[in-house]
Amino acid sequence: MVAQVQGYKNGKINIILQDRSKIETHSVQSIDSSPFKHIDHEFASFVGMKTLKKSIKEVYANYLINEKRKDMGLRDSKQVLHMLFKGNPGTGKTTVARKLAKIYYDMNILSKGHFIEAERADLVGEYIGQTAQKTRAIIQKAMGGILFIDEAYSLARGGEKDFGKEAIDTIVKHMEDNHDDFVLILAGYPYEMDRFLTFNPGLESRFPFILDFDDYEVGQLMEIAHRMADEREYKLSREAEWELRNHLFKKLNEKTRNFSNARYVRNVIERAIRLQAVRLLSQSSYTNKDLVLLTGSDLQLE
Repeated sequence: MVAQVQGYKNGKINIILQDRSKIETHSVQSIDSSPFKHIDHEFASFVGMKTLKKSIKEVYANYLINEKRKDMGLRDSKQVLHMLFKGNPGTGKTTVARKLAKIYYDMNILSKGHFIEAERADLVGEYIGQTAQKTRAIIQKAMGGILFIDEAYSLARGGEKDFGKEAIDTIVKHMEDNHDDFVLILAGYPYEMDRFLTFNPGLESRFPFILDFDDYEVGQLMEIAHRMADEREYKLSREAEWELRNHLFKKLNEKTRNFSNARYVRNVIERAIRLQAVRLLSQSSYTNKDLVLLTGSDLQLE
């Protein structure tokens, strides 16, 4: 997981463009010395996600070898990189998708490397014919980059007569026709995504990469908490660390379906920073160390 969690609401399409002039290039002329070094660097701040990192290295290795094959006059094969992410809130699905847009651009796999995030309202129309038109327009904007659809199962919520089915059928067609320079990532809760895959025959087989974003363990959530605090130049006191660890252990044991993983931890840290500010202002004086330290009283977890 990553310390940063970014949201998407209100039916707006979020587009992030990559500037090739500002991106470090990586040679594909040799695969002798640490060919995956830049991938490890890009994912260094991600907690866990071993399967994801392994899959990205496979993609890059395939790209490098294909470049060698072309140099030798052999036929190269284009990769289909459409992905399906299954995971609960705060497990990093959106953040990973954003990162992949940049990485695939760095690898020259995608020509633009931009990231477009869409939801049901962006794809589904109100009358016959409008849905296919809206969906094709979104896909056209995403060409050369990644189209990310979170809570993708919402497209199937109306059943056979709903216009969402038309959106799914349009998406499926373009997945096959435009896979050379276009990546589709569908994401959502595990149970709902499993049901969604039954909605269109053959849909699951069109995703070479189906990745599970597991809920985090206590140790991983604590690592995320420390990284979030460090990024903001704060430190947890021993008391605060002990209280937060116990609190997270209780939350995980409750098995609450809506527990938001890293997003929950972020909210705890940010609230602790606000409460620390209130506490310091109520004191007659405070040191530089006080400005950095988050105490157990700042957490107020219960």
